[in-house]
Amino acid sequence: MMTIWTPDLSEHSGPRYLGIADALAVDIQQGVLEPGSRLPTHRDLARELGVTVGTVSRAYAQAKRRGLVTGEVGRGTFVLEPGADQGPELDLPEWPDTDSIDLSMNVPPSPGRNEEDIALALALDSLSSRPGVGQLLQYQPHAGAVHHRAAGADWIRRVGLEVDPKQVLVCTGSQHAMAVCFSTLTKPGDVVLTESLTYAGMKGLANLFHFKLRGVPMDEHGILPEAFEAACESTGAKLLYCVPTLQNPTNTVMPVERRKEIAAIARRHGVVIIEDDIHGLLPSEPVPPIAHFAPDITCYIASISKSIAPGLRISYLAVPENLVERLTPGLWLTTWMASPLTAEVATLWIQNGTADRILEKRRKEAAARQQLAADILADFQLQSHPFGYHIWLHLPEPWRAEDFTEQALKQRVVVTPPSAFIVGRERL
Repeated sequence: MMTIWTPDLSEHSGPRYLGIADALAVDIQQGVLEPGSRLPTHRDLARELGVTVGTVSRAYAQAKRRGLVTGEVGRGTFVLEPGADQGPELDLPEWPDTDSIDLSMNVPPSPGRNEEDIALALALDSLSSRPGVGQLLQYQPHAGAVHHRAAGADWIRRVGLEVDPKQVLVCTGSQHAMAVCFSTLTKPGDVVLTESLTYAGMKGLANLFHFKLRGVPMDEHGILPEAFEAACESTGAKLLYCVPTLQNPTNTVMPVERRKEIAAIARRHGVVIIEDDIHGLLPSEPVPPIAHFAPDITCYIASISKSIAPGLRISYLAVPENLVERLTPGLWLTTWMASPLTAEVATLWIQNGTADRILEKRRKEAAARQQLAADILADFQLQSHPFGYHIWLHLPEPWRAEDFTEQALKQRVVVTPPSAFIVGRERL
């Protein structure tokens, strides 16, 4: 039976045949067209859209090259099953390569393999048809191409932070953005303040750049303002690193008033804030970042690794105007520039709405997994968030963290112990 399908071309400004193929890919991705659906004939769709039969023929041929449809002489054009008739599958090894259940990494839940396949194929196909696409293989400005920086500013705007694209540096993931900040803004022996439980990678950065970490006590809302002020006075620290939204590992979300307090204290003591907002867009109603209240003293990191695609390795570092020239050499010294090709894919997805669709699907999948975990661990005390990717588990007596980690490993379940996050000598 033929499917009644009419693509929406109102937002497409390029060739009509590409618009039809793009709309077909989107509707397959969103479930409007199911595998096995028979598409309208070339003549019927041409009449419906007011285009030539040749235009529809080119569109269906384009869709076939993308692995979206198959044509059978005398029967029609049909939507393919995922993975069908597309040539050899790209067979990359799973990482980490283990036969255990690995819960030690904060990995974003997949929105569906076929959907990611279609989204990437669509982006690459769109790029391949552009004149001058080979320029993406050439050197670009260290801070990123102008339109890539503008896309970063657009993405950051989704959390309520307005930033000039000229203040956005395109980095190779949030870890790289952090390295650029700390390699430039610290010198050996400097003190950097963090939450008392902080992102595990901070310890590695401290060792790499020879600065000292000092943990600031927290409560259920994040860093305690009075403790932060005391630490500023006692250590003379000039940098604070923090994760205010879905803090890693505690899942705390710092309230707006607390963010204002932290910003005010930092300004009084001349402290620059490195705000890692890698999870900032996961809550259904994002909280304005600290940078919103202190844009002149905050280096704000917005990565797409958790929200869109970790393999693209693209993040956006929004910095005060007076730090742009100071931080840009850090990009040159570490990677010269972020990959223009992956930055272009990220830009295309941000502009055409693919990024928002992937983000929403990740939220839904995260919510389903959080509910599953809550049901399984109903007898235990958890710190979690409906749209978060991790859980902070409070162990009942007499369990100790190292014993639990060891026993879990014996059951082939890998978890991260609290020692990876503790700044100082606290024992949990």
